[in-house]
Amino acid sequence: MSTTESTSKKKHSNSKKSVNLKNEIEQLKEDLKENKNQLLRTIADFQNYQKRMEKESKLKEIETKQKYLSELIDLNELLKKAYEDKNPKEGLKLIIDNIEKFFEKEQIKCIECIGKKFDHNLHNAVTTLEKDDCEDDVIVEEVKKGYMINDKLFRPSHVIVAKKKEN
Repeated sequence: MSTTESTSKKKHSNSKKSVNLKNEIEQLKEDLKENKNQLLRTIADFQNYQKRMEKESKLKEIETKQKYLSELIDLNELLKKAYEDKNPKEGLKLIIDNIEKFFEKEQIKCIECIGKKFDHNLHNAVTTLEKDDCEDDVIVEEVKKGYMINDKLFRPSHVIVAKKKEN
């Protein structure tokens, strides 16, 4: 083989490699462009999702407010009627009944605690009271009622706990 032939083959081979590299570069550019477009669409979808979730959250908040404010408005009207009544006891009883029905509907229950053993998970001891005729750590008085919602503590009972008097 002559040197011109050899040089010609190298040029042809280099030219072929160059064309292949150019094709590969073009393919990579297209892939990159496609990936970029896909990424931009995904970002736009995510932003739309965030906006939708925010809107739904605000709507849920408004619905919840309306539900509880409606109950509060009803109670306010009943309180006004009871206030204007010459015998407000009946009106107050009606208000208490409505509140208790509301609590029942919302699964709010009072924590019964007088005479029971002190439980730090349900009770907050305000003070202790020394007594002769009692067991230690038994609740003798309730200062503030405690409540559970769906068997989960909402507010602990504030209580006075007995301590046996030492002689």
